[in-house]
Amino acid sequence: MSDDMLVKVQGLQKHFPVRSGLFGRVTAQVRAVDGVDFEIHRGETLGLVGESGSGKSTTGRAVLRLIEPSAGSVHFDGVDILSLDSGALRRTRARMQMIFQDPYSSLDPQATVADSVGEPLRVHRGLRGRARDDAVVELLETVGLQARHLRRFPYEFSGGQRQRICIARALAPSPDLLVCDEPVSALDVSIQAQVINLLEDIQQEFGIALLFISHDLAVVRHISDRIAVMYLGRIVEIGEAEQVYTQPRHPYTEALLSAIPVPDPVVQRRRDRIVLDGDIPSPLAPPPGCRFHTRCPYAMDVCREVDPPMTQMAGGGVACHLHDRGPRLDGRSVLEIEPRSRAAEPVHALKIPEIRSGGMK
Repeated sequence: MSDDMLVKVQGLQKHFPVRSGLFGRVTAQVRAVDGVDFEIHRGETLGLVGESGSGKSTTGRAVLRLIEPSAGSVHFDGVDILSLDSGALRRTRARMQMIFQDPYSSLDPQATVADSVGEPLRVHRGLRGRARDDAVVELLETVGLQARHLRRFPYEFSGGQRQRICIARALAPSPDLLVCDEPVSALDVSIQAQVINLLEDIQQEFGIALLFISHDLAVVRHISDRIAVMYLGRIVEIGEAEQVYTQPRHPYTEALLSAIPVPDPVVQRRRDRIVLDGDIPSPLAPPPGCRFHTRCPYAMDVCREVDPPMTQMAGGGVACHLHDRGPRLDGRSVLEIEPRSRAAEPVHALKIPEIRSGGMK
């Protein structure tokens, strides 16, 4: 592991057993996370995006070992946290914290702000009494709250303020990694921008790495250095944020981008919107071959039979047969395929622009 690499995840799996019958025998497995690889560097933000049910939140919890992975490894600062005993894991957890989606349910309604934010200060840093309260006030001021909020309860705050309290609590043990699980999806749009800006300011001030989980590619693009796109328990594309956003290599990424609303109504009406057929398949029985082939507008015969490997290329990677068979995009954007909607003609007949050093022909 390189010096600037903080987290390295390899082959991460989390399967949930399905039990039935009188004796509760295991009859199936829900493959929520089914072989995930990624890295997070110090001070970097990796955005993890995908539809609901793609396994994003389960991945975040498995990385922190809030739930036990079924297989794979998670190296944090060179140490495989899956091999740690309870005492060592507790000490390591001071450096890995999580911000949950719902700020109200993640706070104890009967605990004051001083108690909620002060608990990790007591557990991990041994602060009590006045020293603890002073540290809590400093954390509150860091997230935009004040000392007068110290003795208040969660119900006395707005949703945005409660999320700021959760951020302060996550910062209390001085972590190196924050896993942000949809931290703004439950907030009003105007408040979302404030919280995103706050997380960016905190990252710059303290050099904290972020795993930012969201279904909103527009939000992820704003805060992320790199983006990983997840579908049905697998990462299908990963790369630099701007590259993923402007030149997507996977058809699923293209579809997600087309769903982002544009504030200009004229542009919104004229844009090419890709509507995927059906819902995301059940993780109980993922389709054979490429898991996206049942909804992909460019699906080929090979997609129904062979699971595409992650093809590494400049700035990231993509798991799609368009880059190793058929049109052979070889790392170029899927936007170059014409037409970019469900084709009446077979995909092997689609025209790929010829790329030369002088530009596109």
